[in-house]
Amino acid sequence: MFIQTEETPNPATLKFVPGVGVMAAGTIDFADAEAAAQSPLAERLFAVEGVTRVFFGSDFITVTKADGLDWHVMKPAILGVIMEHFTTGRPILNETAAAAFAPQAGGGAAADGDDDEVVVQIKDLLDTRVRPAVAMDGGDIVFHGFEEGVVYLHMQGACAGCPSSTATLKSGIENLLRHYVPEVVEVRAV
Repeated sequence: MFIQTEETPNPATLKFVPGVGVMAAGTIDFADAEAAAQSPLAERLFAVEGVTRVFFGSDFITVTKADGLDWHVMKPAILGVIMEHFTTGRPILNETAAAAFAPQAGGGAAADGDDDEVVVQIKDLLDTRVRPAVAMDGGDIVFHGFEEGVVYLHMQGACAGCPSSTATLKSGIENLLRHYVPEVVEVRAV
């Protein structure tokens, strides 16, 4: 098994691409070791000294490290954990967590039945234009709401805590949404 490693715009986060599917649907962000109890792989990654956040995308894993630690010291241990996990065929999530995450597939941006036309249009733009680009950088973006012209979004994975995430939200996503959806006045991070 060959696992590609890619840098992300966030210097504290690396993207690992194992060459196999990671999440069948949706994404999952483990902000701490306690949340990782839902995933055998995330639990093992948090056992590597210095790992502070783990994120699973469709075909990648992003790992965030603590300040002051060096990737070239941590990377071999992380690669070993990922390789062993996939070669042994263990599940990404335990059974309880897999059942709980199933209804949330799609990272929260999929259209709901009671969304108005503007929200459906915003979610469609996020799904087709924003999320694929953000995923290339090892992250995801989740729609949280639209109220009085303001779109509320949550950045995950490599995008969480990234120095350029504010620029991504304001210059990139806000300009795109304002161009296609005149009702959008501003985009704010949740």
